[in-house]
Amino acid sequence: MRSASGTWAVISDLVADTVAQSSALSRDEAVQAMSAAESVGRMLIAAGHLQRHPITLVAGKVHCEITTVSGTAALALEENLSPVPGAAGADDFTIHLPSPAPLQEQVKAVADGHARLSDAVPPAPETKAASSGPLIDREALRRAVTER
Repeated sequence: MRSASGTWAVISDLVADTVAQSSALSRDEAVQAMSAAESVGRMLIAAGHLQRHPITLVAGKVHCEITTVSGTAALALEENLSPVPGAAGADDFTIHLPSPAPLQEQVKAVADGHARLSDAVPPAPETKAASSGPLIDREALRRAVTER
């Protein structure tokens, strides 16, 4: 059980530790971005918006949606606060903040105040199948069948 401030600190560390895997990016820059978003982040947490609308970190191969859980569901949940793998080759990152109706102006103001923050809908995650080519090598399959 954490306060909204404590929860934001945990989310900030997760984002910063994930970004820090890249040799081209700075953990400090992620910390600064999350600090810039702290006031609105605490509001999103306290009002329960992050239960339905995630913060999304996009950094290289990472497309990480971060949500919160509250109430009795939080008591049964196991956290994994390890850095998300996949950011080692990243040369850029963006933290997409959800922009629910009652906080749209505040989220927009915060996002406009830091280059790494966005209130835009995050891009769709890339699928492994789309980026790794066909799942079946038909020519290899044909060779295997004819060699029998």
